[in-house]
Amino acid sequence: MTPISGQSVLITGAAHGIGAETARRLAARGARVSLVGLGDLEAVAADCPGSITFEADVTDRDALDAAVSGTVEAFGGIDTLFANAGIGAPGFVRSMDPEMFERVIEVNLIGVWRTIRACLPHVIERRGYILPVASMAAILPPVGLGAYGAAKSGVENLSHALRVETQHYGVDVGVAYFSWIDTEMVRGADRTELGASMRAMLTGPLAKHYPVSAAAEAVVRGIERRRRIVAVPRWLIGLMWLKPILPRLTERELRKDIARFDALAEREARERGNEPVGAGGEAESAARRGTPTAH
Repeated sequence: MTPISGQSVLITGAAHGIGAETARRLAARGARVSLVGLGDLEAVAADCPGSITFEADVTDRDALDAAVSGTVEAFGGIDTLFANAGIGAPGFVRSMDPEMFERVIEVNLIGVWRTIRACLPHVIERRGYILPVASMAAILPPVGLGAYGAAKSGVENLSHALRVETQHYGVDVGVAYFSWIDTEMVRGADRTELGASMRAMLTGPLAKHYPVSAAAEAVVRGIERRRRIVAVPRWLIGLMWLKPILPRLTERELRKDIARFDALAEREARERGNEPVGAGGEAESAARRGTPTAH
């Protein structure tokens, strides 16, 4: 057990969803939180006494380095990194806009790598903890979310490599896996015809939404216990044991409907351009275009 109180925690993707709620819960338990991201960070900071904010796109190395150095200057170091920033854009590999496909990889994987690399010397100095966010999409074949799933699988394996490489420094590394958490990103995906149609095929636990509060509380417990795996729901850990057979099962389940979904994905790509969904996606798109976001 590592006490939360007094810890310096840097959180990316802190303006929305899991990042914002985790920041509130950590601050309530005495942590000093550095809120890094795009969007209305000040609204989150108002709920987090003693917090600091840095507007930064995790693909912007200079802005990210400034956020890390500013955090160290303000707090004296970094005990924990919660690498949470990410965007989602539904689409099929065949028809998804190539620039958007690559942007999802850049934010969700390269952005995590850049965040880890910038924070790592300071986390090593504190013998601290790093928790990047993967996803259920790193366990199940992410049909309709190929770019997102590819990035999250990369985050998973990056984390496993980092854990081994830094263990002699006293650093612990976890991986967070979330199912359908009731975030703006998931709701945004559900508002697309492709997302809604494919989600409608899911049954049982795979179809259930879980509250943001559950994910945030699991992250707080994971930081406190420096866990290797943080999962919401917990049955995702059991699903990992079935990973070798899940591609074949998914292929069989979708065989009758995949042509219809493929045509739908192509039409949506043509009509809406595969823009990232949810408030976080809108903030990322605005930053990419160089336009301000509404708070």
